[in-house]
Amino acid sequence: MSQKVKVAGWIAVGALAGALTTVSLQTVARGTMAPLPLEELQQLAAVFSMIKSDYVEPVDDKKLITDAISGMVSSLDPHSQYFDKKSYKEFREGTTGRFVGVGIEITQEDGLIRIVSPIEGSPADRAGLKPGDLITKVDDTAVKGLSLSEAVKRMRGQPGTKVVLTIFRKDESRTFPVTITREEIRTQSVKAKEVEPGYAWVRLTQFQERTVEDFVTKVNELYAKDPHIKGLVLDLRNDPGGLLDAAVAISSAFLPAGSTVVSTDGQIPESKAVFKAEPQDYMRRRGVDPLKNLPPALKTVPLVVLVNEGSASASEIVAGALQDHKRATIMGSQTFGKGSVQTVRPLGPDTALKITTARYYTPNGTSIQARGIVPDIMIDDTAEGSPFAVLRMRESDLDKHLAGTNETKDPALEKEREEALKRLEAESRKPASERRPPEYGSAKDFQLQQALAKLKGQPVKVSTTLVERKVEPKTE
Repeated sequence: MSQKVKVAGWIAVGALAGALTTVSLQTVARGTMAPLPLEELQQLAAVFSMIKSDYVEPVDDKKLITDAISGMVSSLDPHSQYFDKKSYKEFREGTTGRFVGVGIEITQEDGLIRIVSPIEGSPADRAGLKPGDLITKVDDTAVKGLSLSEAVKRMRGQPGTKVVLTIFRKDESRTFPVTITREEIRTQSVKAKEVEPGYAWVRLTQFQERTVEDFVTKVNELYAKDPHIKGLVLDLRNDPGGLLDAAVAISSAFLPAGSTVVSTDGQIPESKAVFKAEPQDYMRRRGVDPLKNLPPALKTVPLVVLVNEGSASASEIVAGALQDHKRATIMGSQTFGKGSVQTVRPLGPDTALKITTARYYTPNGTSIQARGIVPDIMIDDTAEGSPFAVLRMRESDLDKHLAGTNETKDPALEKEREEALKRLEAESRKPASERRPPEYGSAKDFQLQQALAKLKGQPVKVSTTLVERKVEPKTE
């Protein structure tokens, strides 16, 4: 197996606290290293010694060293990171799409936890939990005041253990406890349905280990139901990314064999690679090509790809490849702009270093970094516009993002954000039912309706407010 394929098998993207990241797991170390700065290392040792001897209270040696490593790495850019035991475990769970819990997709609403959807076949699904149910307590702990991540941690645990969720079901005006036994959950990263006769919608929420397999299954189900699909919408909105090989595979499902999907470039030899629509570039192990049984019509079916500011890294790779090859019309808003690769090098059995090693480029050689993918057609979030789009965080907004953009603040943009914050404050005073955005894939999904109009050759309501956020050369 070539070095490129070894790297491709482990490149991944994840989202943590809004910082989206692309990584490549490797154990290869640099063959050469510059001489160590002895004077600075002596200062580091002196500071360590002073803290140990003079600080107001004793400090653990391991904590000092770990914090020093974390600070050194995090000062590089928003995506380089030191993984301790806990964060490394969470990272690996994120790329496999497996975790131990009850099996629900959740969001926060008025300080409570609202169930967006139980995962099909999960303990929560079997227990009868429904979309819209509110969780008020996890065991004996009220969720009011807990962050979403804290609530998630309380619901997760060891397989076979039990957790009691107190549920408030609005439409029945009753509160009741549900005891659920935790088990390993496999998240579903692919959703698909025929939204209108002859028109299908396929949504990818993340690029995980099972995404390609699930994508093939869902697409075959669509074509089994309707072999003459006239148009397809690939929905990548708010998809933070995932495994690179999955992104290459999804791109390959629509592109001619041998087409360039993405290239990477950096300082070390392993970071210089070109990935094509070929099985050896997206298959993680030997075996049958997972795309072999896809319907041939998928290569030519009219295609629209929906993206927004939450579409990052692997999502941008797919959108960029399909756009450059003119295989699809990209619609929505400018994507996140996460165009850098991080390599994860294990430091021990349960710790690792994630460090930026390369940049991503679309088939035409355009860097994704900070700019992202600019849609062919800009579409607002709703028929009334995109009142809060300017508040969404993008790569160029992150502190210490890779050079290549003008670091000065745009006064006009800052003014737009101030006005949007005022609108958001007024919106927050409305009842929760009025603030809830339409579900993706529903009849009220404005952007999906515009994508269908494009596929049918009907007029599309193009945004009159969204504009490309330019990337200017950085001046020293």
